[in-house]
Amino acid sequence: MNIKLLLVDALNLIRRVYAAQPGDDGPERVEGAITASRLSLQRALREAKPTHAICVFDSKEPGWRLRLYADYKAGRDPIPAALEKGLKEFEESFLKSGVSSFTFSGVEADDVIATLATKVAARGGNAVILSTDKVFIQLLDDFISLHDHFNDRDLDRSYIVGKFGVKPEQFIDFLALVGDKTNNINGVPSVGPKTAARLLGEIGTFDDILAVAHTIPGKVGAAIYGHKDEALLSRSLVTLQRDLSLGVNLQDFRYIRNVD
Repeated sequence: MNIKLLLVDALNLIRRVYAAQPGDDGPERVEGAITASRLSLQRALREAKPTHAICVFDSKEPGWRLRLYADYKAGRDPIPAALEKGLKEFEESFLKSGVSSFTFSGVEADDVIATLATKVAARGGNAVILSTDKVFIQLLDDFISLHDHFNDRDLDRSYIVGKFGVKPEQFIDFLALVGDKTNNINGVPSVGPKTAARLLGEIGTFDDILAVAHTIPGKVGAAIYGHKDEALLSRSLVTLQRDLSLGVNLQDFRYIRNVD
């Protein structure tokens, strides 16, 4: 059997759906988001036609990134209280559609998803990640794909090159330079997306750029040379873990259609 695993970045889906619901923060808005999220999941299942599927949630316990960098995700809007209270109901709703939910203590959903996708790809299977989080771009290859459910498009190689000017395999280096503002990862001052793409195209890898930073003219070279430690920290923070021991079996995520 050819394995095809659908990996849903659960809070990415839920929070975007919740934000689109009318009304104030409260039970009625949560109920609307539960229904809409379940319909979105069902659409993803119809389109992806997976053999296995799982909704991955973030752990409530602090992860390694926060221990490494105390300001990680600082300034991000907290999850609305009513929504957080109702997360178990989302899990129950997803289960009615044949998809279980998974949380690994002390580990972000991004790293769990990266590990599961990598393990499936290593077995010759295919993994489809449902998320709008650009951090997953670093995983893209012939076996791992990324789908933006809300804009109904695959964030494939040609899209990434056209939008960012770099290849997926360069994306960790790209983020190390420009940062990831959604997670309060700063990157290097004075280095924006266009500059980062140009440097990676002209010089090579992130390590190559650091090695010759003192020779790069102007404020860009001075910024990279003077913020080497911050850039190295940024690279660590944006790099997804792909080899976690999760203690789960792929069969736990087998998708059985028409559960309702």
